[in-house]
Amino acid sequence: MNRLQQKNLKILKSGGIGVMPTDTIYGLLGSALNKKTVERIYQVRKRKPNKPLIILIGAIKDLDLFRIKLNQETSKILNTYWPGKISIILPCQLKKFEYLHRGTKTLAFRLPKNKWLQDLLKKAGPLVAPSANPEGLSPAKNITEAKKYFGNQVDFYRAGKIYSSSKPSTLIEIKKDKINVIREGAVKINEKCIMKSEK
Repeated sequence: MNRLQQKNLKILKSGGIGVMPTDTIYGLLGSALNKKTVERIYQVRKRKPNKPLIILIGAIKDLDLFRIKLNQETSKILNTYWPGKISIILPCQLKKFEYLHRGTKTLAFRLPKNKWLQDLLKKAGPLVAPSANPEGLSPAKNITEAKKYFGNQVDFYRAGKIYSSSKPSTLIEIKKDKINVIREGAVKINEKCIMKSEK
């Protein structure tokens, strides 16, 4: 990790927010375990207050931080699709995390495959990671677009490689050990829930 990356990590760990590439598109990232940070991201993005944010984690065991309980079938599904570009909605009943689940009593998590992003998450802890755009506008494709959106409202901008054809993550929900596709994105899932490789 170079000096700039260490600086970005320090900002994230201290509750700051920044724009950087994720495993899919540019995101506006901040600590998922810091309520003030999460609320700041809602304000900066002008995001509807009842819409939860996707949380990036560095390992499946990070779910323990949110008191997520996994049965055997759910664990099997997670190990099938992670790491990868699939965000998975899981039950989270605790009032302590209402600032994250926004009353839905569910949270969406993703375990990225990118090694550099996993390394960051293992050091910074879980990060909320909505796309880098105000509500209703197109996701920023580069840092120049992100700066036009957010200006000095964020603490750092970090450029990096993303693919112009990249899409947001596929979003699925597990209910009664069954998979429901909520949003089809970077990965296609067929009716038998067999993952197809992204073209």
